[in-house]
Amino acid sequence: MYRKYVKRPMDVILASIAIIILSPLLLIIAVLVKAKLGSPVLFKQKRPGLHEEIFWMYKFRTMTEEKDGNGNLLPDHDRLPRFGRLLRSTSLDELPELFNIVKGDMSIIGPRPLLVQYLPLYNPHQKRRHEVRPGLSGLAQINGRNAISWEDKFQLDVEYIDNISFLGDWKIILITINKILIKEGIHQEEQATVQYFTGDSEDV
Repeated sequence: MYRKYVKRPMDVILASIAIIILSPLLLIIAVLVKAKLGSPVLFKQKRPGLHEEIFWMYKFRTMTEEKDGNGNLLPDHDRLPRFGRLLRSTSLDELPELFNIVKGDMSIIGPRPLLVQYLPLYNPHQKRRHEVRPGLSGLAQINGRNAISWEDKFQLDVEYIDNISFLGDWKIILITINKILIKEGIHQEEQATVQYFTGDSEDV
């Protein structure tokens, strides 16, 4: 009942309220991103959503476009300044995804939307993560986020799908807020961004 009739309306209502309340903060961040990192203010990237349908996911930009002498982009670590790290560590860079939620691309809680190039790499068990809309946060995010293995993330994603409930979603929301405040599990050790998934052909 919750999954079919309540979850989507709740997402729209909560995301809309959040956009209204946080609109001054969104404007301030946009101005700071423009001043410190340049244009465009928003970073957009294609991600697979419900039933692997592709959508544009939006975030605030956190990296510069600095290049080496040959015109190639510098490594991620060198293009991620202190301000960008601050946005990531506080998850403020994720706020534009509230608009993805209102549009219907995403949910507040669900498996995080990953890269399109991962789609051919999933085994049947891992592909189940696309049975629901991807989320702003999820079970994997409150159990380690980027600091746990891909296998553990996918297992938690499927565990969430098999046990979706109103109380479960609210528990994840509250734990997510706490995790953000203590800045836990933001990135893997010595990595500016999470390691790429290279695939696992074995079913689990």
